[in-house]
Amino acid sequence: MNLTNIGTVKDILSRHGFSFSKGLGQNFIINPDICPKIAEMGNAGEGFGIIEIGTGIGVLTAELARRAEKVCAVEIDTRLLPILEETLADFDNVKIFNEDVMKCDLNKIIQEEFGGLRAAVCANLPYYITSPVIMLLLESRLPIESITVMVQREAAQRLCAKVGTRESGAITVGVNYYGTVKQLFNVSRGSFMPAPNVDSAVIRIDLNSSHRLEADEEKFFFKVVKSGFSQRRKTVANALSSLMGIDKETVYSALEGVGLPQTARIEQLDMEQLIAFSSALFKK
Repeated sequence: MNLTNIGTVKDILSRHGFSFSKGLGQNFIINPDICPKIAEMGNAGEGFGIIEIGTGIGVLTAELARRAEKVCAVEIDTRLLPILEETLADFDNVKIFNEDVMKCDLNKIIQEEFGGLRAAVCANLPYYITSPVIMLLLESRLPIESITVMVQREAAQRLCAKVGTRESGAITVGVNYYGTVKQLFNVSRGSFMPAPNVDSAVIRIDLNSSHRLEADEEKFFFKVVKSGFSQRRKTVANALSSLMGIDKETVYSALEGVGLPQTARIEQLDMEQLIAFSSALFKK
């Protein structure tokens, strides 16, 4: 079954009375080159179990199942279940979980379904939930080696920006705290049905970070990062005093302690400076 053929897709959807949900950000891939590349570059191979988030009609799911030992896909839309039964009928190594990824226990799925396999995440993420899903995957510290996702091109540029540049944001810092990220390839809007208003890109985050703060200090670090970036045009001192209630003199002292000026803005600090500054402030 050719799941990237528009005629085939329309036939399947009409037989099942399926209509696209704007609220769920549904855009199904119809470019036949995309999903094999995501699967190949996303660690879908021998010895791997893959978590997929959002299946659509199973185009990427099928490519993952052809390569990986097992695929566990989390799909919130109950209407897609009978469609997936049909489109994935040839695969006995796929299990669908009809759940909301933000609420389901991914760690439990990995432990119970992947016994002994290495694990990775591959997904074509709905644009509206990109950042929350990526941060959930990172903060959960799941036993996964990589996260390969298709996101809006603008989001990809921010995720892959260098920490300490104007293009970076709180999510850039989050990704770089937990691993290393790179953009793999671009995907034009015409590769989807229905076509979105923007182009996309596929990125991969390898979870190989050496950054490890104690739990309380780590929590404080991310609070500093989120507060600083939510008022990124202000100095760090002004942003943190207004949002975290930290006395400006205390912030100045922490900045000076790690060799940074009182006028520093959060977007100007690279990863090492951010961690050093946050640690100095935490100790105060």
